[in-house]
Amino acid sequence: MLVSRETLIETYFPEKKEEILRYAEFLTTAGIERGVIGPKEGEIIWERHIFNSLPVISLLPLGASLVDIGSGAGLPGIPIALARPDLEVTLVEPLLRRYEFLVEAVEGLGITVFHGRAEDFTNKTSFVTARAVAPLEKLVAMNRHLINKGATLLAIKGENAGEEAKKVPGAQLHEISLESLPLGRVISVAKRA
Repeated sequence: MLVSRETLIETYFPEKKEEILRYAEFLTTAGIERGVIGPKEGEIIWERHIFNSLPVISLLPLGASLVDIGSGAGLPGIPIALARPDLEVTLVEPLLRRYEFLVEAVEGLGITVFHGRAEDFTNKTSFVTARAVAPLEKLVAMNRHLINKGATLLAIKGENAGEEAKKVPGAQLHEISLESLPLGRVISVAKRA
């Protein structure tokens, strides 16, 4: 059964409906104008980007701190923060024009933006998220310093997630079914004992 976009927004962003609508509008206007997302992405922003970012929220405990690396247009960090206002979210972005876009996008949302590479971010955090940043092996290497401090990497991946997970010792594939959303695939990697 197909569920309307409005129903999905009500379901997943009950406290932040206006904010997610404003963010989606900013993505499809300023995001395209500034080259942060492609010109054709505006038509599929909800399905491919915003709702696709949500399955990871089921793996995050109440009040956790989360760092979204290579945040780019704010995906998945901003949708996660708006769906779960209890989380402390920091977006990490090395490219100046994207960093500046993110600073504007999160104005008034209580989300922190850090200008730099994942390797430069040294604050303690519980979780690290990434979507469309790099293959899993490279993601783990980029975030080893955070994983070694106790953070768990949660990489949002596509259909080949199982193959990527097999290449990294200790990686665990989570296939997540949230109500009325396509199956989400998230690979977790935590510090090994």
